[in-house]
Amino acid sequence: MKSRIPFYYHIVFFFLLFLTYIFWDIGLNDEKIETVIKAISYGITPTHMLAIFCIYILNFYYFCEWFLNKKKLVFYILTIPVSLLLFAAVRYFLQEIVMFNITGMHNYYEEAREIGYYIKDNFFFGLPAVILSALTFLFWQFHTAQHQNQELLLENKKAEFQMLKAQVSPHFLFNTLNSFYSQLILKEDKMADDILVLSDLLRYVITETDKDEAILSKEIQFIQNYIHLQKKRFEDQLFLDFTVDGNYSNEKIISSALVHFVENVFKHGKFNNEEEKAVISIRIKDGFLEISTFNYFIEGENYSSTGIGFDNLTKRLEYTYKDQFILEKTEENNTFKTYLKIPLKK
Repeated sequence: MKSRIPFYYHIVFFFLLFLTYIFWDIGLNDEKIETVIKAISYGITPTHMLAIFCIYILNFYYFCEWFLNKKKLVFYILTIPVSLLLFAAVRYFLQEIVMFNITGMHNYYEEAREIGYYIKDNFFFGLPAVILSALTFLFWQFHTAQHQNQELLLENKKAEFQMLKAQVSPHFLFNTLNSFYSQLILKEDKMADDILVLSDLLRYVITETDKDEAILSKEIQFIQNYIHLQKKRFEDQLFLDFTVDGNYSNEKIISSALVHFVENVFKHGKFNNEEEKAVISIRIKDGFLEISTFNYFIEGENYSSTGIGFDNLTKRLEYTYKDQFILEKTEENNTFKTYLKIPLKK
């Protein structure tokens, strides 16, 4: 999960921190006012804060993102000396080279500018940059996770409400379908089988899609039933290649993820031309599931305008799998491709 904290937050935060530092320093001893003003006028305090800010930004956007965000704590700890060395280098450049050329004054006396002492001394002064950036990063990640959790709960509540509106006495519906099945099983075997498939499909929609996770075997069975009924709708003029490769049983995935891609193919795809077949491919291998779809669509239709469901799915995937999934979509030459790869849960 990537942090999306606006950059100006850091600037405002450091400006307030700079003011706090100044007033705190002055408040400790009224006699230090002149010293503090001189330090500011000669650029010592501003360049010190600027060096801290540079390392703070580097640590926040790179080291924290690369390692702390991925819970690679050992690697992150190893980056701390690198950050402190860079702090010493930045501070030396700003104060002992840039400001010296402007004011003619060094911040450190000559012996203290010896490289060993200078680096050792600035390891202490650079620590606030590392600590502040790490704490800010962790706080923002916690805040983002809480916000996403609230959004997901809201989306689930909306979905539950819509489902309740659609559940017009489901038991009555299933009993009626079972009655039809019983009457037709001895007369119209194929129609009876279709009614049984429809009953299973509706039962899955009503009882399973409101859950956070779905059993993979049930999700694939739902898709197979869905495609079976679509073939009846198209009167066997459905030009579609549907394949499932790999072994699966009780692995779990985020619910309705696969259904989203299949529904989009049937909602927007062309199926009446054997030369322009649609493709739905599901592959299970090495603890991962991959689904890819390909279809032609009607020329002039803005396929990307139907992106609300895709955006909602993306949010659910980010919340559930963090950065362990791949989600892609491509639209070109009146064709649309999608690809999803997610880890399976036992």
